[in-house]
Amino acid sequence: MDRFMYLAMSGAKENLYAQAINNHNLANATTHGFRQSLADAYTAPIRGPVYDSRDYVQVGNEAIDFSHGALQSTGRDLDVAIQGEGFIAVQAPDGGEAYTRAGNLHVDATGMLLTDRGLPVLGGGGPITVPPDESILIGTDGTITIRPEGSAPNALAAVDRIRLVNPDIQTLERKEDGLIRAADGQEVEADANVRVITGMLETSNVNTVAALTRMIELSRTYETQIKMMETANNIEENHNRLLGTS
Repeated sequence: MDRFMYLAMSGAKENLYAQAINNHNLANATTHGFRQSLADAYTAPIRGPVYDSRDYVQVGNEAIDFSHGALQSTGRDLDVAIQGEGFIAVQAPDGGEAYTRAGNLHVDATGMLLTDRGLPVLGGGGPITVPPDESILIGTDGTITIRPEGSAPNALAAVDRIRLVNPDIQTLERKEDGLIRAADGQEVEADANVRVITGMLETSNVNTVAALTRMIELSRTYETQIKMMETANNIEENHNRLLGTS
């Protein structure tokens, strides 16, 4: 009976793990550029030296769905969306390099170009700083051009170029801070073929209908596993009662 109980318990545990990932996806359904996570579990067979034993459920590494979201027009000069494959390189809070497709950018009071999460956008020589300007334009290759404050309408100056990268998605992983990074911790070289569209933002790739349906399925499966545990406990109690009266 211990096998029955343990298998139901391990299944319920991994069900809670899958539910937590699904809820996280739902919470980020409106987060621009978000890539949903996929729960990954597998069967781990336990084999003894004489007889085969049981199979347990084990959690694998969290997978990321890199399919593209839809593009929304905003008309805002500092909103950019990656066209096709690629990422925007940003500086993580720990000083390392991370990658995002969330292009809702802004310039803070110090002139630093930041993402919506407050992460500095990286250029050719580190975080990009924009001088005081009358207008700003981001080209399709990520080049930032401004009309300096107080200058003539035709006096344009190139400030920097957003570092756009296109790493192999198999080498990327999401860390505990929610940022996507290279698994080996190394910086990815800029890719001149990556292009952006100004005045657009990419939506999350979370399908809310599918996620809500998944949440209901996981809840029902969890309830079934709990009932299995209760049934195993009742059978064990009846078994012990019969032994005690014999």
